[in-house]
Parts: sequence; C-alpha cells; structure tokens
Amino acid sequence: MAMQESGEMYLETIYVLTQKSSAVRAIDVGESMGFSKPSVSRAVGLLKKEGMITVDGNGYICLTEAGEAKAKHIYERHTVLSRLFIGLGVDEETAVEDACRIEHYISDRTFDAVKAHMEKYGVSTK
Repeated sequence: MAMQESGEMYLETIYVLTQKSSAVRAIDVGESMGFSKPSVSRAVGLLKKEGMITVDGNGYICLTEAGEAKAKHIYERHTVLSRLFIGLGVDEETAVEDACRIEHYISDRTFDAVKAHMEKYGVSTK
C-alpha cells in the first residue's frame, strides 16, 4: 500500500533531523514541522505500525531500513526538484515549496527522466 503524503513528510523530516543529530524525539519532529504533540504522536504510532520507525524506551526515534530507504527516496526527489526549479530561475523559497508538493506525486518514470536530463546538461542532482 502506498504511503500517504503526510507519512512521507514525517519520514523526510525524521531523516533530515537524523542527519543533524543522532538523537531525534517526537518533540523535535513537531518543532521542525510546526505540528502539535498529539498530531506527531499519532503519526509516530502509524509509522511504527507500518515498520518505518522504531522508538526506544527513552523516546528516541530511529528509521528502520525500510523507513530510511523511503525517506531517502523522498528527500532525493525534494532536493533534485528544488535544484531544477532554481536552475530554471524560480526563487529559492518558491522552488522549495513547489518541490515539496510535487515530490509526493511525480511518477518514478518522470522523476528519472528529469534526473537524466539534468545530468545530461551537467546540473548536479546530488
């Protein structure tokens, strides 16, 4: 079953936070996303149930192998699309916002074509 956009956003946020700190808790996720504690708690529960994260006894969140793979997939889409839009002359704030929306809906086939096109013309996708 495909994950909903909100679940992908939580995974991506957890992934980004783990790149900055090895200790990520629900409160960190909520602060980063601007969401309430009950909303984050519900999302964390759903992600645990789906096998995307684990939470230890101290409340620290870790991505599972499947969760990290999904998070990296979404984050790559975000960064590549942001770079593409900025390269087209879109201001950074708008480019990032638009990439954030599109990253959840673009097909793998179209995304791969975008990446190949950027690489063909020497635009970094990393």
